[in-house]
Amino acid sequence: MSTPPPHPPDPQAPPAPPLPTLPRAFHDLAKRVNNWGRWGRDDEIGTLNLITDEVVREAVATVRTGLRVPLAVDLKQDGVQTGVIPGRVNPLHVMVQVNQELFGPGTVATSDDAVTLGLQAGTHWDALTHVSHSGRIYNGRPAATITPHGRSEFSGIHTARHVVSRGVLLDVAAAKGVDRLPGDHAVTPEDLDEAAEFGGVTVRAGDIVLVRTGQLQAYLAGDRHGYAFPSPGLSVRTPEWFHARDVAAVANDTLTFEIFPPEIENLWLPVHALHLVEMGMLQGQNWNLEKLSTACAQERRYGFLLSAMPEPFVGGTGTPVAPVAVL
Repeated sequence: MSTPPPHPPDPQAPPAPPLPTLPRAFHDLAKRVNNWGRWGRDDEIGTLNLITDEVVREAVATVRTGLRVPLAVDLKQDGVQTGVIPGRVNPLHVMVQVNQELFGPGTVATSDDAVTLGLQAGTHWDALTHVSHSGRIYNGRPAATITPHGRSEFSGIHTARHVVSRGVLLDVAAAKGVDRLPGDHAVTPEDLDEAAEFGGVTVRAGDIVLVRTGQLQAYLAGDRHGYAFPSPGLSVRTPEWFHARDVAAVANDTLTFEIFPPEIENLWLPVHALHLVEMGMLQGQNWNLEKLSTACAQERRYGFLLSAMPEPFVGGTGTPVAPVAVL
């Protein structure tokens, strides 16, 4: 059966409003941090290319005591999500078998469970396809390559296969002598420099940088809404800092990653767009950096081996991750 032609436009209908445009300053900044084509036209993993064999060998060499620090929040039904983001549900965990003797009475019994959750529900990585702007995703591909049934045709989270490198904690809160930054604090390049000096560490190419604001303390104390809003986070000025140092990936201990509400009125998620779309750099949220902050202070070193392998959901725009720092 042939498809009927579309209805002609109603001549009496008012004209459609113009599409909102990002400010010129944003586009200028995007050009300065853009990595499209840097690793070839077919590249799908962006700055993960910076994690070379040599970088990993040097990361392994940072291990001295073998102390392992888990960095993930628990996945549970009353987790960090509050329902503000449609469809991003906390885990719905159900048992589908409980001590069931599958092969007859007296045989070994098994218990199985199943879960439904938003892939960005807890501690997670955002894939490069998590956001788009101006109709494009990383490496200049059309945003239309992300579809309801096909998911992400390019740069799905399953392409990020080797997220193991040297981790660097930039403990911005501790560098300022506070447990937690105020909700209106935009973390600046100067703050990152201060935290690096505080930790006696130099950020190198291929590093995974973890930025601690202390904001997760609100969630750990039971205040999910206070954790979400208002929230300190990365300033729109910081992508150039990460780009200049060839950082492979960056994560922090907040729900929105960047300061929220935004520092520039009505410019929503600009840091997401610059990191994921322009730079091709993975971005992580809801990382628990509290025990790591204590451990780094006790060890007096802020570089370590970090394993943060994504779950390889084919075509996914994000994934849960259970990172571990090894000191």
